[in-house]
Amino acid sequence: MKQAVILAAGEGQRLRPFTVNRPKVMLFIAGKPILQYVIEALAQNGIRDIVLVVGYHKEQVLDYFGSGEPFGVALTYVTQQKQLGTAHALAQAKEAIKDDFLVLPGDNLIDADTIDRFAAVAPGAVLVKKVDNPRRYGVVTVQRGTVQQIMEKPEEVASNLVSTGIYAFNRAIFDFVEPQLGLPDVVNRMLVQGHKIKALETVGAWLDAVYPWDILNLNAAILRRTRARSGGTIETGVEIKGPVSIGKGTVIRSNSYIAGPVVIGEGCEIGPSVCIFPATSIGNNTVMAPFTEIKNSAIGSDVSVGSGSIIHDSVIDNGCHIDGRFAACSGQAEIAVNHEHHLVSFGAMLGEGCRLGSSVVAQPGVIVGNYSQVRSLKLISGCLPDRSLVV
Repeated sequence: MKQAVILAAGEGQRLRPFTVNRPKVMLFIAGKPILQYVIEALAQNGIRDIVLVVGYHKEQVLDYFGSGEPFGVALTYVTQQKQLGTAHALAQAKEAIKDDFLVLPGDNLIDADTIDRFAAVAPGAVLVKKVDNPRRYGVVTVQRGTVQQIMEKPEEVASNLVSTGIYAFNRAIFDFVEPQLGLPDVVNRMLVQGHKIKALETVGAWLDAVYPWDILNLNAAILRRTRARSGGTIETGVEIKGPVSIGKGTVIRSNSYIAGPVVIGEGCEIGPSVCIFPATSIGNNTVMAPFTEIKNSAIGSDVSVGSGSIIHDSVIDNGCHIDGRFAACSGQAEIAVNHEHHLVSFGAMLGEGCRLGSSVVAQPGVIVGNYSQVRSLKLISGCLPDRSLVV
């Protein structure tokens, strides 16, 4: 395999508020967008001719990746004007496809090991993986290494093998694409007409962010690969344990404690006397004031967190300003997303550009929309829409 198509046109509606202003593939996890991890995995397997199918907020993808040269790949862009489905997205890339190629979702977290053996497989094939909750995905029935059927989100599951959305095809696939809208439908159509589709199982990393709280799982998975690195200034009295990566120009003030895996971006000011516990990532140009404690959280860039704050199991998007004594502690809550109800456990999810006054307490499971404002001494809960004002 020398060519790949990455499907990167989707919005990720169930991930709101984090996908209102960006496509799902551009969600930053531990300092890099999800799509970058996919591109790097392909490059490490020698696949550098990549077609990107873009659509929703496509300008962000183009601006960040450009020609692909800084990432060691050559990128060709095609546009899916309306996000009708994965097969429709693939059809947009038809003219750019030479022969054998891989298809990958750009919004799933993978690493090079995930597709190592699959990159050498002959078309047609699908990469499958065992998961704990197969009902969320396309369940694959396999017999003697050959796919029998792919069932999307079935009520009853006969297997815990699911499709990763990673396929090996050749140009013959385009004879089956129209008018189907989903690639699993296309595969099933091929099977009915006698074509054989192989199933290859991976044990490598493959994670999908479907809901806002899934970002924490992706963040933790990436951070497990963290290597110790310091491009910043560490004052006396700082204690660092485990793998911690500190970006250029960042200052870790005295008496702070950091237990990795942790990634801190460039130009940040941490402390003094700040505690950062494992599975935490912090973006660029972010300030953490004294006596703040952060654990298992993803903090964006250009964020300011006031002194005496406690942030556990939370996601805080870019540009948020939080005054002192903010409390976001984890706990169980029932969350409704697009008429789906989920019993989950996390702290707070804050969209882009939120401003919180001092001594705000977030009840477990609160989701705050972009550019919302919360006055001091308020208790917030539930789901607040974009540009909410809590007074």
